[in-house]
Amino acid sequence: MTGDAHPNELGEFLKARRAELTPRTLGLPDTPNRRVPGLRREEVALLASISTDYYTRLEQGRVQVSASVLATLAHVLHLSDHQREHLIELGGRPSARYRRPATQRPHPQLRRLLDDLTASPGVVIGRRMDILAWNALAVALFTDFAKVPESRRNCVRILFADPSMRTLYADWRAVARDCVSLLRGEAAEHPGDPLLMSLVGELSLEDSDFGQWWGSRRVPPRRPGVKRFNHPLVGELVVDWDTLVCGSDPDQKLVVWTAEPGSPSYDGLRALASRATGRPGGLTAGRAV
Repeated sequence: MTGDAHPNELGEFLKARRAELTPRTLGLPDTPNRRVPGLRREEVALLASISTDYYTRLEQGRVQVSASVLATLAHVLHLSDHQREHLIELGGRPSARYRRPATQRPHPQLRRLLDDLTASPGVVIGRRMDILAWNALAVALFTDFAKVPESRRNCVRILFADPSMRTLYADWRAVARDCVSLLRGEAAEHPGDPLLMSLVGELSLEDSDFGQWWGSRRVPPRRPGVKRFNHPLVGELVVDWDTLVCGSDPDQKLVVWTAEPGSPSYDGLRALASRATGRPGGLTAGRAV
C-alpha cells in the first residue's frame, strides 16, 4: 500500500460493502444455503475479472492495488460517487473523482450507411462489442434489439444469454468462441474498463464455456468470413460478413452480412427483407439514443 491509508481499513470497507449486496442485486443466481449474508469473495473476484486469491489478499491488506482495479471494484460493488472517493483514498491513490467514459452514440456516417442497407443486415458495434444501431433486416435475422435494455445490448451477452442464438447459428460454439476472443481483444485495447470487466465477470459466472474460452487467451480472429444460420422463417442461410471501421472513430465498426446474388441465401435475405418492410407499421432501423 501507498500513502497514509491503513490496509485493514480498505479490507474492512470491501468486506462491509460485499455484505450489503446480494447476488440478486447484481443479476447473479442466488443459491440456497449460503454461508455469508452477501456476496462471496469469489463472486466479487469473478465480476472484477481478478483471481480469488488476489482479491482475498487485497481484503487482507497483503497486496498493493492498482487504480484500474479500484475503478473496477467501484463499479462491481455499485459504489456511489462518495464511496468511490473513499475507496480511492483507502487504496492510497490520489483522490480524483471517478469519471465514467462518455456514452457512445453511432457515428452519423455509419448511421447513413446503415440506413442505405436494404438488402443486407447490418449493425454498428462500439466499445465492448456493444450494439449501437441496427437496420430492419438485422432485426429480422437476429432479434429485435430495441426490446433489449440498452445496458444489456451487447453482442457477446446476447449470444450467450439468448437461447434462440444457439439454434440460429448452425455452428454456435465456434461463433461464440470467436466472439470471446474478440472481446479479449477489446480488453487489450481498453485495459481497466470497468464495464467490460463487469461483463466478463457476469458471463464467467453464468456460462462455464465463456469462462473456459476467456481463460484460453486465444488470439482473436480479425478476418472476414462466412456465417451459417438456421433461420426459423427462411431456413438455411450461408452469408459472408465483413467489417467497416469508422475513420473518425476507430472504436465503432459497421458489420454487414451479404449473400451471393442469385443464391438461395440471397433469396432468403430478400424474403426476410420483404417480411420486415411488409408488416403493418414495418420494422425500422434501430435508433439507439
